[in-house]
Amino acid sequence: MNSLEQAEDLKAFERRLTEYIHCLQPATGRWRMLLIVVSVCTATGAWNWLIDPETQKVSFFTSLWNHPFFTISCITLIGLFFAGIHKRVVAPSIIAARCRTVLAEYNMSCDDTGKLILKPRPHVQ
Repeated sequence: MNSLEQAEDLKAFERRLTEYIHCLQPATGRWRMLLIVVSVCTATGAWNWLIDPETQKVSFFTSLWNHPFFTISCITLIGLFFAGIHKRVVAPSIIAARCRTVLAEYNMSCDDTGKLILKPRPHVQ
């Protein structure tokens, strides 16, 4: 394989990698927004739950029953984590990190957008 073919292969790989990472961005943004909204709802509900003087006087489950906003948002947040939202919000970073691991064997790397970074060849002495 000559250097021209190698350059074309690298360009094709880079183009496909950047395209793939770029296509993940909208979905990642939506997952991040969902996580932020549910986290803020949970924090707000937790604050209201904690400052309620009735919470200290009743049992734990009764206090949760008295604060359905907190209970539902907390269950939703836990459900999202079980569904893997923590992986979905960082999916492009995971892909880039895995590519960096593989590309390191070939003295290359890539940035978070998928652009290839060619490293100088190590000098063998």
